[in-house]
Amino acid sequence: MIPIPTGVRVWLATGHTDMRKGFPSLSLQVQEVLKHDPLSGHLFCFRSRRGDLLKVIWHDGQGACLFTKRLERGRFLWPSPVDGAVTITPAQLGYLLEGIDWRHPQETWRPTSVG
Repeated sequence: MIPIPTGVRVWLATGHTDMRKGFPSLSLQVQEVLKHDPLSGHLFCFRSRRGDLLKVIWHDGQGACLFTKRLERGRFLWPSPVDGAVTITPAQLGYLLEGIDWRHPQETWRPTSVG
């Protein structure tokens, strides 16, 4: 898991992205499409057309980081392109990276003690 510092926001670039792009091209997309600074310390996530590949760019203050994850089964759940740039919490990013529906995570049922 990416060690996300307090106060960092996670942005999802809606739609799909050409996964041949590296940090420079994705940074340019952050600037021009999302209207954010890619060196701000926030995380910017991009999904492939098929939905099984995700790239995250992050500038940690020392340098540029590019993370990639491919799901063996399933797809990353993604907002529709009409939503524009979407921000999620670091906890929701954890769900997203596991292939769990980050929009509606289900709590597990826990028995209550009888006293």
